[in-house]
Amino acid sequence: MYDWIYANPILAALIGTLFTYGVTALGASLVFPFKNVNKKVFNMMLGFSAGVMIAASFWSLLSPGIELAEDLGMTPWLQAALGFLSGGLFLLLVDKYLPHMHVMTKHEEGIKTSWQRSVLLVLAITLHNIPEGLAVGVAFGYAASLAEGSVAASAAIGGAIALAIGIGIQNFPEGAAVSIPLRREGMERKNAFLIGQFSGMVEPIAGVVGALLAISMRNILPFSLSFAAGAMIYVVIEELIPESQMLENTKIATIGAMIGFTIMMMLDVALG
Repeated sequence: MYDWIYANPILAALIGTLFTYGVTALGASLVFPFKNVNKKVFNMMLGFSAGVMIAASFWSLLSPGIELAEDLGMTPWLQAALGFLSGGLFLLLVDKYLPHMHVMTKHEEGIKTSWQRSVLLVLAITLHNIPEGLAVGVAFGYAASLAEGSVAASAAIGGAIALAIGIGIQNFPEGAAVSIPLRREGMERKNAFLIGQFSGMVEPIAGVVGALLAISMRNILPFSLSFAAGAMIYVVIEELIPESQMLENTKIATIGAMIGFTIMMMLDVALG
């Protein structure tokens, strides 16, 4: 059943990330029937996204990276630590120097510029979604690096599929979380949708790049998997968690995170 995925990991990564992009666009399309979303629902959506990404970082990225490092005769904890911290450091540097604006707080970061607000929002969204596409691509590339027909390869492919599904699920509220607030502030529905769906447009590009790197340089795969995990956790801690805690009652966001983590864990264990 997985033969075509094993033979065409780059195509599989492209299809997987096109799916995640499509779900993002579907979420952004909620701006057409709705102008507002209850703040509690909104915060639960952000918490849900955080939970999915935390679970995916371990079950789909860190754990397989550690196992592969052991198989390759490397020092597993060292590869995991270096990759994880490098992923966070990379986004920290990009976050510091790339001009962008956080969607919820409207706080501008990076080098000062006269660029329009919409451009800054798009850059922030791009920064947020690159790790997700990269993670899916690396996961499919990792699966293709294993012995064809082996139990490990089948499990890795199932895990990559679970990762794509999980990220797709959490992209639905993310798309809405971008487009609806923009509409609430007076932006035309069409423009708010375009910016919202753009939040997933970079994922297919990052997915293909991730798969190419993974299948061409197998020896750096443990590092690459951990790098993607670190980048995703950085996004969770830097953006999703703070923005989900903007109400006095933060329990709704916590519940959303627990549900998101559980669903992603179930998907990964069941398919991987």
